[in-house]
Amino acid sequence: MKFRKAILRDIPNLAKLFEEYRVFYGEESNLELAASFIGQRIKNGESIVFIGENADNQIVGFAQLYPLFSSTRLKKIWLLNDLFVDSNFRGRGISKNLLDCAKDLCRETGACELTLETQRNNIIANRLYKKTGFLLDIEHNFYAWSG
Repeated sequence: MKFRKAILRDIPNLAKLFEEYRVFYGEESNLELAASFIGQRIKNGESIVFIGENADNQIVGFAQLYPLFSSTRLKKIWLLNDLFVDSNFRGRGISKNLLDCAKDLCRETGACELTLETQRNNIIANRLYKKTGFLLDIEHNFYAWSG
């Protein structure tokens, strides 16, 4: 298994897995829009996507991170927005390796934090994040607005 940043030529294969991720979270399937969305993020440099490839160069997992900034700490923050592994390849440490790529990106860019959120009932993800050194923030309330 190898891990690296996704590049433009990865978009068609990455889009298929990205679409599986969206459907996994209850979104209606639309491969064309999913490919356009993730393709634009990569083309425009708006996100960093790490991929895990098996021996056949098949993309079997990805992590997508967006840059944010902390005004009080005067540093970059990375938001780990998406993490997904093909169901046929789970339980092999791929998610942990993708998280390690994200942590390396934080160190390389001098970021002060890597942040993420997951559903409370996502037991596997919550266990993974705790096991890999993430701390649950119980001090802050997070709010969302949808227009």
